[in-house]
Amino acid sequence: MELKLNRPLLFFDIESTGLNIATDGIIELSFVKVMPEGGAPLIKTWKIKPWDYRNHRVIPISPSASEVNGVKDEDLVDCPKFIEVLPEVAEWLAGSDLAGFNSTKFDLPLLAEEIERVRDYCNTRMKDPKASLKAKEMLDCIERIDLHDCKMVDVQNIYHHMEPRNLKAAYRFYCGGKDFENAHTAEADTVATYEVLKAQLDRYNEPTEFQQETLKNDVDALSKIGARARTVDFAGRLYLNDNGEPTISFGKHKGRTAREVWETEPSYFAWIENGEFTLDTKHQFALLKEQFGAERKAGAAAKRKPLNDSEVADAAKLLSEKWSGKLF
Repeated sequence: MELKLNRPLLFFDIESTGLNIATDGIIELSFVKVMPEGGAPLIKTWKIKPWDYRNHRVIPISPSASEVNGVKDEDLVDCPKFIEVLPEVAEWLAGSDLAGFNSTKFDLPLLAEEIERVRDYCNTRMKDPKASLKAKEMLDCIERIDLHDCKMVDVQNIYHHMEPRNLKAAYRFYCGGKDFENAHTAEADTVATYEVLKAQLDRYNEPTEFQQETLKNDVDALSKIGARARTVDFAGRLYLNDNGEPTISFGKHKGRTAREVWETEPSYFAWIENGEFTLDTKHQFALLKEQFGAERKAGAAAKRKPLNDSEVADAAKLLSEKWSGKLF
């Protein structure tokens, strides 16, 4: 079935030097753009030299990444840096929504990080009269990109949504294709869960042609396999709690709202700004800091607002009721 679109839908995938969004870089970026009017999809792929703009050096490809994507450092020597292809990338992104497989958790955050690195580099180049014009042009290009505003279709999410991952589906899949009796009673569900875990350990005990990953029969290892909360920043350092409040997901303030931390330990925000976090994470913390500061100033201004005649009269009445005129 062909897609019904109001805007272009841009499928994309990234290969990288590693899995650390804050420090790794893109080595290959591929776009497949599907247009609302139909026709053959437009396809563009860039091989990219991963570049550390602050230290002016190539980001090396980790051995584990190279083993997966088959790309080595020497393969990218003559390739352009991301900053050199960014104007063309921006043209492909313009007016498009995005789609990918598991792209929400990795590809999208890394693409955003590469863009932020160019922004950061160009801001420093603005101080050099010889480079400021080109830097300004690049910054204008970046301002036209807002990945947070794009709709993101993650095909993996659809897969998991349409193929339920509940206990009944798991029991059917792992334990012989039948439903268990008395489903949704506490005891039956608990026993079924126990049976499913044992069946999973049996099924994924050894690698196969189609399933290389195995499960380790170890509670600590099994407990680390899980889902993530709704995130504010792409890297997941901030998530929305049940009340919709930005909440810190790591470290000593894990589980505390960003507002609470800002009010009790504002230096934490400076630590984030100077730490090894993604630029998008720093940007989201900075936006929250700006929001909280503006709200505090607004509140202080409201307190300093002169009383009107009615408020003055009420205050005078209250004072007269509480003070007899005697100091002691």
